[in-house]
Amino acid sequence: MMISSSEEKSLPQKLSEDIIAFILKENLQPGDKLPNETVLSERLNAGRSSVREAMKLLASRNIVTIRQGSGTYIASSPGMVEDPLGLTFISNKQKLIHDLLEVRFLLEPSIAAMAATRANKKDIKKITTLCDDVEALLKKHVDHTQKDIEFHTAIALSSKNVVVPRLIPVINSSIPLFVESTSGALHEETIETHREIAAAIAEHDALRAQDAMYLHLVYNRKRILLTEKIPDLSDSIRKGCCPIFQKSVFTVFSKYIFIGKISPGNSSFQGFLRGATRI
Repeated sequence: MMISSSEEKSLPQKLSEDIIAFILKENLQPGDKLPNETVLSERLNAGRSSVREAMKLLASRNIVTIRQGSGTYIASSPGMVEDPLGLTFISNKQKLIHDLLEVRFLLEPSIAAMAATRANKKDIKKITTLCDDVEALLKKHVDHTQKDIEFHTAIALSSKNVVVPRLIPVINSSIPLFVESTSGALHEETIETHREIAAAIAEHDALRAQDAMYLHLVYNRKRILLTEKIPDLSDSIRKGCCPIFQKSVFTVFSKYIFIGKISPGNSSFQGFLRGATRI
């Protein structure tokens, strides 16, 4: 069967595959510098302009980084782009939050279990340090999002599964959305579950790590659902309360609702809310 010219790969595409083969053969690592165009042209038996176009293709795939005046280097996370699934372009953020949570329930408890089985001393130290960093930031009421991302990334890398790190952007993209959706109110729950996850991994207890990660996600899911059930709560507090009082009002009442002590429609709760927003 003849392959039409439209189905044939262009010369730069073929050369880009040859360059990838070269990178793998030479075992080049992130940050390593590639040979210049002249050397690669000779090795690949191709013109410099074609090699240049091939490099541009690889750069678009985040396999290499081209630094003007310096050369071409292996990207820090070869082949991994920041938003591989195009989540940025999903306009319904509430639907996205729920769907990302479903995916995280499928993935992260098992990833935590793998990390508990395979993490070495260096991995455990990094996870524990990041756990402490997140806790310190939460206690200072400082944005902890980046350190939270690093904590979950360290766990994923500790799984030693070559596919799992490719899933990290999915996990990472969800964390800022979750923090925003929960109004950053899960301080105690985050500290508690992060500690349990880190401890389980340190003790190489796979089942405990899996359960702790599952509980961590359950807390997030319950808080997200709570926020959706009482959308007027956070709006009323933001509009009516003084800044210092805002967070404490939301935290106290949402926690009581969270544990099932009162319902959003409770008359005492609604009365307090009306009074609080007049302060």
